[in-house]
Amino acid sequence: MTRNDTSQEPLLSLRSAVVFLISLQAAAAAGFLTYASGNPLATAALASGAAFGATVAFARSAIG
Repeated sequence: MTRNDTSQEPLLSLRSAVVFLISLQAAAAAGFLTYASGNPLATAALASGAAFGATVAFARSAIG
């Protein structure tokens, strides 16, 4: 008798987690550097969002 217990399955695959973490680090660095250069917080948030999206697209194709 097999049990279908889905509580032990990971929420993300290892590849997805790596892509997410790399993108999160790039976004944090871009946001911090943008804010540290004297730009407003809203500009830093937009830069960090753009960096996150671009890094997800790049990392998905690079990590295969």
